[in-house]
Amino acid sequence: MIRKPSFGPAASALLGLFSLSPAQAADEPLSLDATVVTAARSAQTLRDSLAAVSLIERDDIERSQAQSVPELLRQVPGVSIANNGGHGKSTSVYLRGTESDHVLVLIDGVRVGSVTTGTAAWQDLPVEMIERIEVVRGPRSSLYGSEAIGGVIQIFTRKGGDGAPKPFFSAGYGTHDAYTGSAGVSGGNAHGWYSLALSSEDTDGINVKSPGTSGYENDADGYRNHSAALRAGWRFDNGLELEGTFLRAKSHNDYDQVNRRGTAGFSANADGEQNVVSGRARFSPLAFWQVTLQAGRNEDKSDTYQDGSFYSRFDSRRDSASWQNDLTLAEGHVLTLGVDYQREEVNGSTDYDEDSRENNGAFVQYLGEYGRHDWQVSLRRDNNEQFGQHETGNIAYGYALTDALRATVSYGSAFKAPTFNELYYPFYGIPDLEEETSHSVEVGLAGTHDWGHWSLNAYRTKVDDLIVYDSSIEGPANIDEARIRGLELVVGSRTFGWDWSANYSLLEPENSGSGDNDGNELPRRASQMFNLELDRRLGDFAVGATLHAEGRRYDDVTNDNELSGYATVDLRGEYRITPEWRLQARVANLLNADYETALGYNQPGQAVYFTVRYQAL
Repeated sequence: MIRKPSFGPAASALLGLFSLSPAQAADEPLSLDATVVTAARSAQTLRDSLAAVSLIERDDIERSQAQSVPELLRQVPGVSIANNGGHGKSTSVYLRGTESDHVLVLIDGVRVGSVTTGTAAWQDLPVEMIERIEVVRGPRSSLYGSEAIGGVIQIFTRKGGDGAPKPFFSAGYGTHDAYTGSAGVSGGNAHGWYSLALSSEDTDGINVKSPGTSGYENDADGYRNHSAALRAGWRFDNGLELEGTFLRAKSHNDYDQVNRRGTAGFSANADGEQNVVSGRARFSPLAFWQVTLQAGRNEDKSDTYQDGSFYSRFDSRRDSASWQNDLTLAEGHVLTLGVDYQREEVNGSTDYDEDSRENNGAFVQYLGEYGRHDWQVSLRRDNNEQFGQHETGNIAYGYALTDALRATVSYGSAFKAPTFNELYYPFYGIPDLEEETSHSVEVGLAGTHDWGHWSLNAYRTKVDDLIVYDSSIEGPANIDEARIRGLELVVGSRTFGWDWSANYSLLEPENSGSGDNDGNELPRRASQMFNLELDRRLGDFAVGATLHAEGRRYDDVTNDNELSGYATVDLRGEYRITPEWRLQARVANLLNADYETALGYNQPGQAVYFTVRYQAL
């Protein structure tokens, strides 16, 4: 269940809309004090944020009984998922119709993802290690630099709190011999906090491809993942705060594959590894001045095997560092100044003409408010070793028409540097590709009332020099322009004791450049998406349901291969044995819908999962 999101560049009233959690009582006041940090690179409440933010918290993750991060994200408005064959298989996330590598992904403040493909390994991120997820929709290059054309998704690992050590535990079993387990402990005191967690999952999986499709093998394609996370920090008496985080996820994946010779490669499998480590220091030299220093490293590793022998290795590494200064000029007025450094490097069995590059960025932001008005203005300059300088900016303005109604408008520019694969992969990359640039405009109107909440937001994004796969050259190419128009409608309330929320997204992602594909839809984005969540607690019991529906999409830029729309229904239930122990059950894809989100790749049918959870109080 998604909780406390804000839609459109929104603040007070709009953000208040989504503060009602399905687990809250009807007479509970709306909470506007949940803290988010991604939208402005500094802590602010949902009440104060002017960005389009969706917040998924730990309670929401456990209540939804989602098995993966993509399952959680597909409930967020504007998010479309393309998956290559079920749980653990390669997954692409499209945010507001932009490309899958137009989403900047952060874990505990560290930029993550493969520097060769430009995307994160969503399927390998362990859901049991996550404390919360913040999804910011709309351009954010003015704060983060390259990639943030569609938005930013930041994942925070579990964080301990005050009190004695509190162990937690979960174990589950489901269809396709799916085993899951997690265990850990967290705690802290007035000065420090810590959390240590382990998780594991193993499933036989499904046959990712259908008979007659290229690379088909008559077998189930399994998946295995073992993960560990550690997060600890200490706050000294003088206000200095130090924190370190570590996350490792190691996976083994079986799949059906076509090798470079265009023939089926049998017994294909891959061993993957994701490592994220970071250190952060925060202190205040003066009462109005807060300094944050952070450094981190992300490693994305993959060894693939085919036909019984080693096939390829890709090891990518990204080192990053930042220095940020937040200056509180007056109440409600904050000036932020900062610089970023990043170095990307790729190693492995494939030789690239260029295997490393650096980027330096400097940014400034001003957050202000006066009466019914508030605004956010940010500017950034990036100096990329390969593509030179880029200037990007954002401006957002909100006006409270009444205490219950708010209007917003925003504009933002962004850019994306081509990936190493697009530039230098042998017999594929094009070294003279242009970087992608974008301009976005958004307007929104939202209200919160005694009966519930609603919001309506419309946006338009134009991407110049969009990089797509060109079958005529069997490689990447720039197209002149792509235009994306979208509409998001959200509503939620409590009716007859049921807490419910729904969102509808309408997309028109169009290739508007010259050439044969002018006017075609961009591939693998669903043109319509609808989500409905229902939840109710009955004493020690809780029940819920999710309806997820998507319209048709095309799998290719020529729009020759159309994938039909589909709808899935999930049911879930929970029994609280004691305040610490819970039993959970879930039926996924209750009606056994048969569908594809990527051409030739199956999706799981009906599946049943059982989980037992323990959390010390």
